[in-house]
Amino acid sequence: MQKVTRIGVSLEPTLLESFDGLVKQRGFATRSEAVRDLVRKALVEESMRDDDAPSVGTITLLYDHQRVRIKDHLTEVQHQYRDLISSSVHLHLDHEKCLEVLMVRGKLSDVRRLHEELSSVKGLHIAGPVLIAGELAEHG
Repeated sequence: MQKVTRIGVSLEPTLLESFDGLVKQRGFATRSEAVRDLVRKALVEESMRDDDAPSVGTITLLYDHQRVRIKDHLTEVQHQYRDLISSSVHLHLDHEKCLEVLMVRGKLSDVRRLHEELSSVKGLHIAGPVLIAGELAEHG
């Protein structure tokens, strides 16, 4: 385990009571574990403001594969950004709908541009990104 530094935090009684409820609700073993989780989330949120930050994540696509040329258009966009796409998974949901998940890695602004271009493909139902940027994206 990495070395840890102990710190003190002062909270009003009502805030502490609410925090303890959150700790219990989310199943954290300790308050410290919950605080670490909140700090990590805040750091990721802050890093998402830096367009030059390294990022990793997924872009999830849901579309009707019977729609004329949609797969061709999606493939064209993906080929333009092949340096950002590490891998993909394709799932046939039924006779019409497909779910595709792209694993992406690159400069945050480039990954966002990829998401925007995919989102603009006519006939796409959903293009949802889940991204992590900054130091956590660099080192996992």
